[in-house]
Amino acid sequence: MKSIIPFLFGSAVILFFTACSSKDSAERKSDAKPPNIIYILADDLGYNELGSYGQELIETPHLDALAEQGMRFTQHYSGSPVCAPSRCILLTGKHSGHAYIRGNDEWSERGDTWNFEKAVADPNLEGQRPIPAGTNTIGSLLQSVGYKTGIVGKWGLGAPLTEGIPNKQGFDFFYGYNCQRQAHTFYPVHLWRNEEKHILANELVPPSTPLEDEADPNDEASYARYRLTDYTPELMLNEAVGFMKENQDNPFFLYFASPIPHVPLQAPQRWVDHYKEKFGKEEPYIGNKSYYPNQTPRATYAAMVSYLDESVGKLIETLKEMGQYENTLIVFSSDNGPTYNGGSDSAFFDSAAPFNSAYGWAKGFVNEGGIRVPMIASWPGTINPGQTSDHISAFWDVLPTLCDVSGAETPTDTDGISFLPTLLGQEEQKAHEFLYWEFPSYTGQQAIRMGDWKGIRKNIFKDNLDIQLFNLTADPREEIDVAAANPEIVRKMELLLVQEHKPAELEKFKISQLGD
Repeated sequence: MKSIIPFLFGSAVILFFTACSSKDSAERKSDAKPPNIIYILADDLGYNELGSYGQELIETPHLDALAEQGMRFTQHYSGSPVCAPSRCILLTGKHSGHAYIRGNDEWSERGDTWNFEKAVADPNLEGQRPIPAGTNTIGSLLQSVGYKTGIVGKWGLGAPLTEGIPNKQGFDFFYGYNCQRQAHTFYPVHLWRNEEKHILANELVPPSTPLEDEADPNDEASYARYRLTDYTPELMLNEAVGFMKENQDNPFFLYFASPIPHVPLQAPQRWVDHYKEKFGKEEPYIGNKSYYPNQTPRATYAAMVSYLDESVGKLIETLKEMGQYENTLIVFSSDNGPTYNGGSDSAFFDSAAPFNSAYGWAKGFVNEGGIRVPMIASWPGTINPGQTSDHISAFWDVLPTLCDVSGAETPTDTDGISFLPTLLGQEEQKAHEFLYWEFPSYTGQQAIRMGDWKGIRKNIFKDNLDIQLFNLTADPREEIDVAAANPEIVRKMELLLVQEHKPAELEKFKISQLGD
């Protein structure tokens, strides 16, 4: 029988969940350690890129086992169809009509921010526009009830030397990429450890570096310059393990924001060789101004996903070695749908299935392929194993959920609804009347999910405010617009699209057609 045991932690009442008898509950000491929380965020991982969600080509045994041991969500959504706003929404619990960051913002008025050599020399050219000081984040809220908090991976919400860095936004420890642009190479010359640069044993090879003149694209030796010494996903995994071990006597929150499988196509050779044998000969990817060439793009992409899966396995193994596995909630998801560039091949892997994986439907767009993402939650002894949930949820629900798990007070201005009752198998789960997205890029977009209905506006910057309407049960690929046959639903959505849009604070995210 599951029970919920309150106990005092500092001045706050914490809820500790365990599987035990009522007699055992009564006898448990009040100084029991609150549950650890690990939130793992993949980067550009499609809905169908895990075996537990239907993937047949890429091997993900550790994440598949996590799903078998916990709960797999089939109707979970990211905060946005691209990186930075999705991460802001995740950490602040506000959807994109209320969030401070609503799109990727390279803050280019500072100078030549895309010049890798200049950014390495001058941290004022690195990173994205910062979230404001005093922002309530999952990190700061969990700190308030005694958690040690760490982020390892990709940040993207505040450049170095600003108030937006992780250490000023609720995280005791940070290791990884401050800047999304710098994450376009997995062999950079530096990462950040808290507020200091960690210099790596790599030379500077900007992602725009092409194959040398006269190089043979079919010769493996032609790509040697893109394989250096310090591979950042491995470094970050080691730091995550170190954070867990260092804080095993405290409740800890680890936000493991992996930069993969977002291209560049760079992966451990042993995994690349595995998939080269599996897939056979490929057409090389010759690269572009943003990403490196690669001789075996499909094999390398699959290798990246399998390395991420292997990394999750290492985190779980560490928890077991520490004796913390049963007292840890693990959540895995992705920041948006699969990408379309840099040598990735979403069509080959059918990355967003059953949704459309093609450009215009996945990353960068508010269609299901761009925002429907996998989510797995595991908590041995608390979440019953082998469960599948069709509860409709989104990134802005994560903050109130983790507040409920930790005993932190949920801010009153969140747009989220805790899905802890679903995790616990309880019947009193509250449901959203609707979910809302806006995205001031790719010609301007809005979307709303209302039960089985999905409404989408595209080309807003071209003065189009017409709503396309889809029934996701009958038409999950959003191919049949039924707006004309359902005027009442369209009118209700029109009102909600107005209601949920708060004018953006930053000029870059304003949409004049919506009244900004």
